Amino acid sequence: MNPEPTFEIRNSLSASQKEDLLRLYANEWWTKDRTRSDVERMLAATDLLYALVDVSDSLAAFARVLTDRTYLALVLDVIVAPEHRGRGLGQALLDSICSDPILQEVASIELVCQPEHVPFYGKWGFSENVGRSRLMRRTTKPALLGSDAQSAGSAGGALPSRQ
Repeated sequence: MNPEPTFEIRNSLSASQKEDLLRLYANEWWTKDRTRSDVERMLAATDLLYALVDVSDSLAAFARVLTDRTYLALVLDVIVAPEHRGRGLGQALLDSICSDPILQEVASIELVCQPEHVPFYGKWGFSENVGRSRLMRRTTKPALLGSDAQSAGSAGGALPSRQ
């Protein structure tokens, strides 16, 4: 039996790890259309980055946070490589995010997830109870609206195409 590989948390990505991130994104419905130039721009604008790398320095899991460091932090792109799922890497990412000293004084840490992931995030105190608040979205990506909104056209929150 092979021992479980060890992983190290990093706060930046090497060139090869950026390639790994592009491969991770290509596997998921919500990120599969991301381009190299868009991901480079996204990474440059990311406030906090959490990367779990294995002993071969390959990216195994990733998450990022946008924050004003006072009122709001938004957790984005929590993703674990398929071959590493079920090994606690998502937990390690959330532990790192929720214990980050930079985020300790932030009033609200928020994220958006699919319904099947609500119990997972609940372990860190995330709740669907957001009072009267509602998520609203304006997007150029119809896949982010779901099938009901896609069939409704731009009334569902998709931006009209620019010609």
